[in-house]
This record gives sequence, structure tokens and C-alpha cells, in this order.
Amino acid sequence: MSELLNLLTIPFLLAMFLAINMGGSGTAPTFSAAYGADVIKRTMIPGLFGIMVLAGALIAGKEVSLTLGTGLLEQSFFTPINTSAILLSIGLSLLIANLIGVPQSTSQASVLSIAGAATALDGLNTTKLFYEIIPTWVILPIISFLIILVVHKWIFPLLKDKVFTTDYSHLKEHKVLKALLILSSLYVAFSIGANNVANAAAPIASLTANEIGIDTLQNFQPIIILSVLIVAPCLAIGSSLLGHKVTQKTGKEIVEVSPFYATVIAVIVASLLLFASLSKGIPTSLVQLNAAGFIALSVSKNGFKNTFANKTVKRFFTVWAVAPIFAFILTYALITLLN
Repeated sequence: MSELLNLLTIPFLLAMFLAINMGGSGTAPTFSAAYGADVIKRTMIPGLFGIMVLAGALIAGKEVSLTLGTGLLEQSFFTPINTSAILLSIGLSLLIANLIGVPQSTSQASVLSIAGAATALDGLNTTKLFYEIIPTWVILPIISFLIILVVHKWIFPLLKDKVFTTDYSHLKEHKVLKALLILSSLYVAFSIGANNVANAAAPIASLTANEIGIDTLQNFQPIIILSVLIVAPCLAIGSSLLGHKVTQKTGKEIVEVSPFYATVIAVIVASLLLFASLSKGIPTSLVQLNAAGFIALSVSKNGFKNTFANKTVKRFFTVWAVAPIFAFILTYALITLLN
């Protein structure tokens, strides 16, 4: 038992380090709308985020955990050394993105880190990666962008004239709208739990199952619950330590967002993410779905040219391209050297 704990200590600490960085990155798409609209206090965000992430992971996170735990790389390859290399690479790529202040996709960094390890170990499931996961990454942000662009151009104006006023400066008087905005943020956090907690929990769950000699597919639930209970609170810690900077950039530096628009964006994005989680267990980029919504609003208001000339938008696309590739190369190099 003591030897097992020694083997698992470093991977679990790295998973917790990763979860802290996930909390910093995941806070932005969750609460940037509510924070940008000034309906929630900054100090309340980490606690609410942690509670809903835990609920989402426990209730709806199993399929994504199976994808990351066994779908790309067989369980037998999740040794302490390999798992540590994977988690370290993901954590470093996200830490760099958080320090820059750009919300980065944990899912893409995780998938490509595992893919880097699988490539080095000659065990990559290319069908799952190239025919299911990557197409989802391309299609869902486009769907998010198009839905929100259409809704903003043609549906919002009708609703605004008939139902909503244009003055949101006294939101405390709009109690229903304020409640909807907060509930939508909680719904997004739940979706993050369903999809993204597996990025940290699944590798250590597969490692644990591998070390104690059981079949993950048949005895997965107790192990993933234990892993989630260790990992999820660290997301709240990361939200508190690192979340404010990326929330500021997404909520207030791409486009001015009214509370009504922000609520609709949050619900659409969370629904797309939850669909990816429950349908085929695809690890999906919430931050990109969310940013696609904000970019759609900016395009509708300011045009394509002005939107894509925005320094924050340019920085987002640059980090999104570099960070997952960095995770792949770093993991591939570490696994090659260590094995």
C-alpha cells in the first residue's frame, strides 16, 4: 500500500497542479458574461465555480473520462512516468496561457498531450483522434459563431423591441434577467465539469486502475469519483488565484456585452459542450465556443475587419494554435527520453 501511494503521489500532485490552471482558464468562459455585466462579485466566483464543476463531473462526466482514459491510449500505457509527463505538459501549456491572460482550451492541450505520448509509445488511436475529436473541434466553434451571429442580427432586435429595454445600467431592478444570467453561468460551470474535469481526472483514474490491476471499463465509476473529488476543488483554487485576468479579457476586452446577450451566449455554448460530452464523450474546447460567441457579437456590431484587428482576438488565436502543439511536442519528447 505504501509503495502504491509513493507511485501515485507525483501524478496526483501534477493533476492537482493542472486542475488549478484549468480553474484559471475555465473561469473566463463561465463567468465572463456575468462579470462583464457587473451582476456578480468577483469574490463569489471561485466557490460557485467549484461546486458546479464538481456536480457536472460526477453527474455527466463519465463518457469524456473514458475517451481520455482509454480512448486515445490504452490503459496499460498509463504508468506513473507516462502519466506524469502527460499531466506536466498539459499543466505547463495552460500555465503559460494563463500568465499571458488568454483562456486556453484544456481539452485540446490534454488530447494532444496524450496523443504525443501515444505517438511516442506507438499506441495512438488515430481513428478516434482524426475522425471524431478534431472534426468536433472545428465544427462546434463554427456552429457557435453562426448561431449567435444569426440570433444577434435577426432575433435579438425583435425580442429587444417587444420584451427588453436597451437600458441595462440598473440591472438590480431587472431581477429576472439578473437571475437568468447567474443561472446560465452556473449551467456553463456544470458543463465544464461534465467535459473538462476529465482532462485531469481521467489520466490519474486510468493510472490508478492500471496500478491496482482492474479493468477501467467495468470498474470505472468508483475510481473516477475519487479522482474527481481530489481534482475538482483545485479548480476552485485556480479560479481564485488565476481567473480574474482571463475573465477580464474575455468579458470586457472583445466587445461590450449586455446582460441579455451574455445570457444567451452562455446557454448556447454550454448546451453545445454538454451535447459533445453526453453524445460521444468528445473533449471539447469551451473557451473557444465561448470566444466564438463574443467574436460573433463583435462581428455583428463592428464588422469582420475591426473584430479581427482587435489585439485580444489576435492573441487568442495565436495562443490557441501554439499551446496544444507545445503540449504534444513536450509530451512526445519527455516520453521518448524517459522510456
